[in-house]
Amino acid sequence: MFDKLEKIVERVLEIQQLLSDPAIVADQKRFRDLGRELRTLEPIVASYQRYKKANNDFKGSKEILETVNDAELKELAQEEYDKLKTVVVELEEELKLLLVPQDPNDTKNFIMEIRAGTGGEEAALFASDLHRMYTRFAERKGWKVDLMDWNETGKGGFKEIVFAVSGDGAYGLMKFESGVHRVQRVPETEAQGRVHTSAASVVVLPEVEDVEIEINPADLQIDTYRAGGKGGQNVNKVETAVRITHKPTGVVVACQQERSQFQNRERAMKMLRAKLYEAKMQEQTASVAAQRKLMVKSGDRSDKIRTYNFPQNRITDHRIGLTLYNLAGIIDGDLDEMIEKLRVADRAEKLQAEA
Repeated sequence: MFDKLEKIVERVLEIQQLLSDPAIVADQKRFRDLGRELRTLEPIVASYQRYKKANNDFKGSKEILETVNDAELKELAQEEYDKLKTVVVELEEELKLLLVPQDPNDTKNFIMEIRAGTGGEEAALFASDLHRMYTRFAERKGWKVDLMDWNETGKGGFKEIVFAVSGDGAYGLMKFESGVHRVQRVPETEAQGRVHTSAASVVVLPEVEDVEIEINPADLQIDTYRAGGKGGQNVNKVETAVRITHKPTGVVVACQQERSQFQNRERAMKMLRAKLYEAKMQEQTASVAAQRKLMVKSGDRSDKIRTYNFPQNRITDHRIGLTLYNLAGIIDGDLDEMIEKLRVADRAEKLQAEA
């Protein structure tokens, strides 16, 4: 493990030098890729430096404990020794987790689909709440959010809504949100104050490049139609919206956000590539799941992953058994604690699988 850590330290120094090279700076893709790699490796190096300092201090306290004869000094050395021993063990475990191979998609942007499930209008309103929650979280992170396709209901909900999010490491943070989200609350239309249970499904797809998935143009059926909702006179009067059907798989995507048919087609193709890529990834996940239990990231998108209980201000993630009593804040986009717990659980699971 420590040989690997030393190589990572060397790689960080190498990247830092490369990023100051004018030729690298001029190559935007190379510069961006190196920057992402550096941001991935820096936390490992920082943790390793903390470990080395704690381990050196631990060895020093052990040496004092073995050589000193004064009872008072020996007691102080023993306290320091016990404390540092715990710190060294914790940092070593932290390093093991950080060295678990990362998902190569973690640095990518993503496309999110939210669809109302059981619960009628209340489910559609919950889908709208989820969209707002993720949008606000993205805004806190400084990410860019682009609406792609939507189907509104009469009361402000969404039967479905699709949007793209661009930001450094966006997919790596949000990939565990895929699954069925369940809500328990009193709907606005409920006269007797009874709590109803509704659901919405969320799918998070990594954005992929053309070279990562091949699509035969002959396999596509492309239809155009007039966009709905807000978007300006041109959007509503001209057939700018695009729907693409991938005939071999039956996958259908659509985009109506942009003012031109060409732009909507480009966005729809981006969505199609993401869906076809995700289908391939799910096959791999299912293969791994057949060999061991996948607690956090399941290949089954129908899994109920989380319950939002409004009367009790409680949110529970069923995969890791985490319950938080900050539902109001979470719905407002404060997802950091939930996401970090899921990431830690995923790394721990992968570490156990490799053992």
